[in-house]
Amino acid sequence: MSKNDNPGDNDYQGYEEEPEEEPDFVDDGSGLPDFLQGGNEGTNLDDDSEYDFDDNEYQTGADDVYAELLARIGEGNPQPRLEPTRRAVELLGDPHRAYPVIHIAGTNGKTSTSRITESILRAYGLKTGLLTSPHLTRVNERIVIDGQPISNRALVENWADIRPYLLLIDAELAGAGESELTFFEALTVLAFASFADAPVDVAVIEVGMGGEWDSTNVADGQVAVFTPIALDHTQRLGNTVAEIAKTKSGIIKPVASVVSASQSPDALAELQRAAELTESTFAQQGEAFSLESTTVAVGGQVISVKGLAASYPDLFLPMFGDHQAQNAAVAIAAVESFLGGGSQPLVGDVLAEGLQTATSPGRLQIVGTEPTVLVDAAHNPHGAAALAAAIGSYFTFDEVAVVIGVLQDKDADGIVAALAPIATRFYVTQSESDRAVAADDLAYIVREHTEEVYTDESAETALEAAREWAAEGEKRAVLVTGSITLVGDAITLATVSKWKR
Repeated sequence: MSKNDNPGDNDYQGYEEEPEEEPDFVDDGSGLPDFLQGGNEGTNLDDDSEYDFDDNEYQTGADDVYAELLARIGEGNPQPRLEPTRRAVELLGDPHRAYPVIHIAGTNGKTSTSRITESILRAYGLKTGLLTSPHLTRVNERIVIDGQPISNRALVENWADIRPYLLLIDAELAGAGESELTFFEALTVLAFASFADAPVDVAVIEVGMGGEWDSTNVADGQVAVFTPIALDHTQRLGNTVAEIAKTKSGIIKPVASVVSASQSPDALAELQRAAELTESTFAQQGEAFSLESTTVAVGGQVISVKGLAASYPDLFLPMFGDHQAQNAAVAIAAVESFLGGGSQPLVGDVLAEGLQTATSPGRLQIVGTEPTVLVDAAHNPHGAAALAAAIGSYFTFDEVAVVIGVLQDKDADGIVAALAPIATRFYVTQSESDRAVAADDLAYIVREHTEEVYTDESAETALEAAREWAAEGEKRAVLVTGSITLVGDAITLATVSKWKR
């Protein structure tokens, strides 16, 4: 199956070898594409491979660190300020200036684009740091050093180093009548210090929320990257795409290289304005670079990308969804900007390796077979629409049960509307998050779109009910989506219950 994509729809990656000729397959009735029938290939993440931690002796200490972080103001209530984070890193000797930074903002695709960018840089032999959020199952996932989540030992020891300074800042803030450092502000400082301690050659930093006042913005990104910008977090960032884009454009620093996915006219105007004011270069997808094509292939897709400095045909990307292909195109342009100012072609074999080894857990990830269970962290209408398109293009299921849970600050109706065309039925539930919409309240919204609605406030019960239904018919599947916290719960349950066979 071949598809020609309009630039800006999504993202992905690949390798320069000729795609293997696909052997003949006998349909096993699973609903999976041929390349996944009879095996577990193409699941984005080998079972627990990235999340094995051999330093169990530090587990208690790591749990204590996480507990201390959780005791702070949560991520749902970010503080629009930079000065406390700036003061903290200053006391630590400015660890965020010990390495160059690629800073990535946007509404959807930030994590995948960050992970693909980091993977390409690592293929070049650079020691990388990667900060993403939120995590799926363990906080270690957020701080990645040279391709591996930070070890419990490094987490504990780096926290011990910075903790006295954080408490000092807390005291200063309390004395001024302000709230103490938040979860994300403290985590940002921990990440910057951990990268300096490693040390890394380059850090890829994903914005937590917005951009201008996000705590990660104490760093000066040599390259500022923007994935598609849409409405999300409107109560914090603004009620229009232009307002949100203006806030996100705040990560553009003087004389930076700016790389952007295709944007709406309103978002594009704000990004271009910020680039002009900072005397930065601006490269937009569809003009300076583009995704030329994508074709379904064994374990993912083969893409061809026209980069800033060269064209890169037939690259293999082990991820599903045209949106991942678009993310890969943006990541390639970002690396071109970082390594050669956008004027030097990337080495083909190295780029191929970087794409081929990239993963994006929680994004169209297969966590169960017999029946097939997929999880995807889509949590706004734009992401849900990309997910629905990918399910239709990359899989051949006859029926899909959507297990959904949504957080309170999200556009639940928009998410459900985007998913309804591919859903045979909905299993409505809620995650363990205290921000989760009550299952009964969400079910009321879902019933505006379909009558096939089953409700259970226990995510485990809802997931098992959906799996039982899927197992009763051929080419049925379960899709878990709506919030990252629900996806994390599903991944944990799938691992414990051994849904993969």
